[in-house]
Amino acid sequence: MARSVSDVAVAADKSAWPLLRSERTWGPWRLAIALATAAAATWCYLIGEYVGQYLNFFQGALALSAGSMIGMLLVLLAAGPVCIRYGIESIASTTPQFGSRGWVIPAVMQLISIVGWNSLLLIFFAKSLSQLLMVLGWMPAGVNVRNIVPAATLLACGLVFLVLRRGADGVSRVSNILVLHVFIGLWMLYLLVTRRWPELMQAQPALARPDRLWNYTTGVEIGISSLLSWWAYIGAMIRMAPHGRTIAVPVMLGMGAPVPLLSLIGIAGVLVLKSSDPSEWLRTVGGPIYAVIALTFVAAANFGTAIAGIYASAIGLRNFRSLEKRPWSIILLLTIAPVALVGILIPELFFARFGAFLAFIGVGFAPLCGIQIADYYVLRRRRIAIRGIFDRSPTGEYFFWAGFNPIAIASLALGCLVYLYLLNPLTYESHGPYRFLTASLPAALVSACIYIGLSYLFVVPAGRGGYRGPA
Repeated sequence: MARSVSDVAVAADKSAWPLLRSERTWGPWRLAIALATAAAATWCYLIGEYVGQYLNFFQGALALSAGSMIGMLLVLLAAGPVCIRYGIESIASTTPQFGSRGWVIPAVMQLISIVGWNSLLLIFFAKSLSQLLMVLGWMPAGVNVRNIVPAATLLACGLVFLVLRRGADGVSRVSNILVLHVFIGLWMLYLLVTRRWPELMQAQPALARPDRLWNYTTGVEIGISSLLSWWAYIGAMIRMAPHGRTIAVPVMLGMGAPVPLLSLIGIAGVLVLKSSDPSEWLRTVGGPIYAVIALTFVAAANFGTAIAGIYASAIGLRNFRSLEKRPWSIILLLTIAPVALVGILIPELFFARFGAFLAFIGVGFAPLCGIQIADYYVLRRRRIAIRGIFDRSPTGEYFFWAGFNPIAIASLALGCLVYLYLLNPLTYESHGPYRFLTASLPAALVSACIYIGLSYLFVVPAGRGGYRGPA
């Protein structure tokens, strides 16, 4: 019996193969809703908390908004054109730069990023659920909240698995419901600002330095590095849209705008109440009923983002030949398992190291975006061989040397070194022109320039990588 069109679409969106136009079923609104649901999560409060350590409410809002839009634009320029043009996800889009085997390097970066974010989100989900049970009086007396977190994390992982068995359709269906939490977040922000306005205006950031330009640049840098993490997610989402001309606004507004907007909750919370988590301060501001609303909101927000992240990571795993034809359920289990282990074994340890994890995102993804932008717009002049992306043979267009492009690897490494020189992501000690340029932008620019120069010197003359030579 022949499969229906919908059956074909479901099968297609569970693979890493290019999607046909008929298989891309997300219009601009559907894409924007899915992206907004993924963007609005508890990480916004933590991002806001870090910005609120250096800037006041208005300064933090401006700096974070600017940084977020810059970071989102870099991601869109890097992965967007190839992913939307050919219906592929982020990992496959790196084959023309890193090689038919070298794409494994960005794949590892994606996996680490998404596992880290999802671990954080599901631990937050578990904590919020535990606190909600306590507020409602449903938690048995004498039960330690820490003992509930592993069980709640497993519950969340099980729910994510059930939703994602439907593939991209599961992501879309959940997004249509959970997008409401974006509006609840705006209400929470309104509540905090209106009831604590005098305190908010007088509050001073705890770690602000005498150098005001450094403080502002750091707020911008936090915004850029935070949004660069969307590189790991964006391909799997936008490839479901049929036309490139329809994605720019949904991506910039749906994925880029909610983060700085909801991060204002974290900025205001840490400035006034010394806590960025609304589940901790909303009871103080509005009473038990508001606390229940906040806890429900936080749990829902994290759940929606985790679904999008695990879906993107599962599609990324399909690029490995050994997993290409495995059942979708097995791929989901392989993706969810590391998250479940972190939530069960080391939730508190991982939670305490969030700052370091956030900072290191910019170290890797900024140079990666610079390389992809340089390759697509300058070296290849917007021409990509889609067959070459999936040809792993020695005669493949993107085989380079033994399947790896050493120029891309070297450019990525040097970009990371530039970032680390300009800004230590653990201590936030900076050097050189950081206070004028941030760390992410120079890292991306240096990687791009090195990649272009060395490619013209070595790769193009050698006839490797499918380049057609200088314009």
